Amino acid sequence: MMQRPGTWPVLLLLWLLALLVGIGARPLLPLDELRYSAVAWEMWQRGEFLVPYLNGEPYSHKPPLFFWLIHAGWWLLGVNEWSARLLAPLLTLLSLYATARLAARLWPGDAVTPRLTPLVLFASVFLVAFFTWLQIDMLLVLLTVLAMHGVMQAAQGSPRGWLLAGIALGLGILAKGPISLLHVLPPVLLAPVWLSDAPAGGWRRWYAGALAAVALAAVIALAWALPAAAAGGTDYSRAILWGQTAGRVVGSFAHAHPIWWYLPWLLVLFAPWILLPWLWSATRAAWSGQDTGLRFCMTWLVAVFVLLSLVSGKQLKYLLPLLPAFALLIARVLACMERQPVWQRPWLLAVILALLGVVGMLAPLRLEQASWLNEVHPGWGLGLLVGAVILLLLRPLMPQQYPQRMVLLSVMAVCIGELGVLRVGAPFYDVQAASRLVARAQAGGQVVAVPFRYHGEFTFHGRLRQPVEQLMPGEEQAWAERHPEDYLVLTGRDLPADYPRAIYNQPWRSGRMVIVRGDVLIPYNGAPRVLE
Repeated sequence: MMQRPGTWPVLLLLWLLALLVGIGARPLLPLDELRYSAVAWEMWQRGEFLVPYLNGEPYSHKPPLFFWLIHAGWWLLGVNEWSARLLAPLLTLLSLYATARLAARLWPGDAVTPRLTPLVLFASVFLVAFFTWLQIDMLLVLLTVLAMHGVMQAAQGSPRGWLLAGIALGLGILAKGPISLLHVLPPVLLAPVWLSDAPAGGWRRWYAGALAAVALAAVIALAWALPAAAAGGTDYSRAILWGQTAGRVVGSFAHAHPIWWYLPWLLVLFAPWILLPWLWSATRAAWSGQDTGLRFCMTWLVAVFVLLSLVSGKQLKYLLPLLPAFALLIARVLACMERQPVWQRPWLLAVILALLGVVGMLAPLRLEQASWLNEVHPGWGLGLLVGAVILLLLRPLMPQQYPQRMVLLSVMAVCIGELGVLRVGAPFYDVQAASRLVARAQAGGQVVAVPFRYHGEFTFHGRLRQPVEQLMPGEEQAWAERHPEDYLVLTGRDLPADYPRAIYNQPWRSGRMVIVRGDVLIPYNGAPRVLE
């Protein structure tokens, strides 16, 4: 077996610790977590598994595979929150294992790189902070790694690799849309860059196999998309067949950023490894141009990053499928280093950690953007500061011992942030009580309306079976006059904590959420400031 005893037990223990802290520190949060749980619930309670729905309308922003996986958990265990929240962490575990197996395929004679790879990958601070969230991206990470398995299998002379690549690509489209192709096709098309010799059968056969894989992926995706387009109506059909593909790539309606926007975020994505200067020189030294696996990883990283930078819509989480390529590269570099300690102290990493600690200590005393930030105890920032000092004082390590220390550091830092910050802010984002009130109102025959864009905030926790009426800002008073006995949900920074005759009132993000009956809606200083 490629794993030396001790690697996976340590990794599983840290995975479990980060999971329990991440899920225990906070409820499902807006916007994505509440939205995705709402979509899954609406599909489930409607018995409609072909077309996703949100607030009674077809939801075209995401394909259904992630929601189907949530439904699989509910089919086994009943509808509950925890099985849905465990999905992304379980996908992360599979991604760690699949990436280790990919390392074994890239370097068949090397037993060290596959052992180090999952540790290097899970040492990513961003991955540790992200993997407990109810998000689709960890599914795309796994499917990208599986597709790369197929690509490398084909490169090593087995045409069956294109079958695996095509299936993984098709499922990737069902998970995230055609944008998933951008994570796999660049290294396939640039194979002459990283393959020393032409593959078996020549380049014509290689590109024919790649085309067959894409065709298989298209068949898998269209097997859902065509019947879904017919069932969802004209607008839904146009959205899934065009709006979420070329339309988003050319001119994204959300998360649009300039071409250079990802560059500074690479420090966050690749931390803590990118903050170790000795590793930079080790990477340059390991690059001889003769290592096919390293050339493959570098081609994968650079080509996909450039293409994603050209796409209009950008979020840091969109780069997550690049982390396996980075982890493979770093693990290989560490495996090839000489067996002597790294005498250079991790000064840059310690400085960044210390700065974060200082910010954590001072920010609660200075920030006034959201009241809950002032309730964060400065001691949590002191914990990061102490960690930075300890990091500098620890004895030098062998290069191949660094992954375990980096995993411990990343899990520690993320747990401090979640326990010290997210746990304090959680009540200001928790809509469980409000959702139950909305559900009781709807069960009693009352209409519930919101004057802001509704993302399903109350749907899952309230197990709503009717849509929430969405108003345009400024329509509250007119709606209240027509619905004196129905409920209106208001959010804003100007809403008073003692809103007269409010049925429900809670702190909400940096303002408040108030639920009132239409016949008691009163004028107040300006329209409510909608919190998107």
